[in-house]
Amino acid sequence: MNTLNGKVAFITGARRGIGGAIAKRFAAEGACVVMGASGISNSGGGTGPDIGEAVETINQSGGKAAFVVADLSRESERADLITRAQEHFGPLDILVNNAAAADMILPSLASVKQRNTMYDLNLNAPIDLAQQVLPGMRERKAGWILNISSSSAQQPVVPYPYSPIAAHVIGPYGATKAALDRYTEALAHEVAADSVFINTLAPESIVLTSGAEFVRDIARKRPDMLEPVEMMAEAALALCSHSITGQVCYSRQVLHMLNLPLKTLDGRSTMGDALFEADAEAPGC
Repeated sequence: MNTLNGKVAFITGARRGIGGAIAKRFAAEGACVVMGASGISNSGGGTGPDIGEAVETINQSGGKAAFVVADLSRESERADLITRAQEHFGPLDILVNNAAAADMILPSLASVKQRNTMYDLNLNAPIDLAQQVLPGMRERKAGWILNISSSSAQQPVVPYPYSPIAAHVIGPYGATKAALDRYTEALAHEVAADSVFINTLAPESIVLTSGAEFVRDIARKRPDMLEPVEMMAEAALALCSHSITGQVCYSRQVLHMLNLPLKTLDGRSTMGDALFEADAEAPGC
């Protein structure tokens, strides 16, 4: 449990869900983790712990964590975010761009405001943070950037595994992730000679988190479309510790390709492998 000893990682959207799981998994492997969130409290009706509680959970378990707060949809608030993140534990070795916004609306009805909001958070913010952190990584000849993507970057094939309306309304969001995939590939090739490894990672299936309860009915009907949040955390760990770059990856495929076991978030137990099935009735993370 020392894969990331001495490494400093910054993970956006880390209060709960996939980002929170990645933060816990990285901390269990020895990384000093800076967790980003859009606000300290969830008093506005959000689910899961607030960012302070999430950080405290890691620290109480023996890890090292801190947090920074910024609304990544605002260019002014993300302009110095890497600098602020590095004030806690020093220069970043790893950046995980996980924060995202999804407005479920038909492509024929998506307004300019809705589209701009999603493109700004899902594409521009990861690019801005990567551009901020890359000079240091390139100078040190070491670093990892992981952009969290989505299988919705590709149009589902017909017949749809769920309702047609569900396949259609994910389109505008998926378009932002398709753009992120393409930009990531280009950026990875540009800096490959500097030993900076950049990839995107998407869930192979539905990940049930506290922010995705609306898909639980789909998971009940199609349990084969479900995966545990640990799958994404383990794949993220692999991509932020191996010399792999320029790839658009999927969670189960990463574990299968590298023949890795699926571990619990604390890294102490093995849950299975890339074929491990999740429980649709399990509580979200």
